[in-house]
This record gives sequence, C-alpha cells and structure tokens, in this order.
Amino acid sequence: MIHLSHSAVEEILRLKLRQRNSQVFFRLSIQPVGCFGRSYLTKFDQVLQPEDQIYDCNGIQVAIDPDSLTHLQGLTLDYSEDLMGGSFRFHNPNAVKSCDCGNSFSIAEASPE
Repeated sequence: MIHLSHSAVEEILRLKLRQRNSQVFFRLSIQPVGCFGRSYLTKFDQVLQPEDQIYDCNGIQVAIDPDSLTHLQGLTLDYSEDLMGGSFRFHNPNAVKSCDCGNSFSIAEASPE
C-alpha cells in the first residue's frame, strides 16, 4: 500500500491542473541512479502498462510498476515547503540509507540462500 499525505494530495492536484490532458495519472517509480543506488521518480503519465499496480489515494490514481513496487511498499509521500522551495518527501520503510536530499536511497540486499 502507498500513502499520500494531505499536502502531497494538494500538490499533485495542483500540478495535475497544469497538464494539458485531464486523463493523466501520477506515476511513482524508482530508477537505478543517485548517491545510494536508487532514486525516486515522479511524473504524470498517459499510458498504463498491463503490469502496473494502480492505487487510488484520495481520488488520485497512482501507477507503480512491479519492480518499483517491491521497494516502495509502505511508502508515504509527503510534500512540504521551506526557504529553498517545495518538494516531495519520501518516507520509505524499505530504505536503509538515504542521502541528505532524501531522493536517493539504498535497501538491504537479500542474502543468498
């Protein structure tokens, strides 16, 4: 399950209004880059893949591919603003290390059996 805070929902809805297509959905995934090996990626998308997992979070459709979902299960997405501007904050129970900006993380590797 993925959770969106109230402020994340408000920001996603605000950003969605700027899209030229009202049928877009919010995609959350990870990519193999960053200080700690994995980085979060958020974007609006128009094409669902057959294997995507879809969550409805307070009226927002969130699509996550199966590979990303493995590392995002239980994630809470928040949004906050400070003197440097606003940004999404990722609270991931699967992350064992995160960089200072919070956008890059590593997970515990499974031990070989």
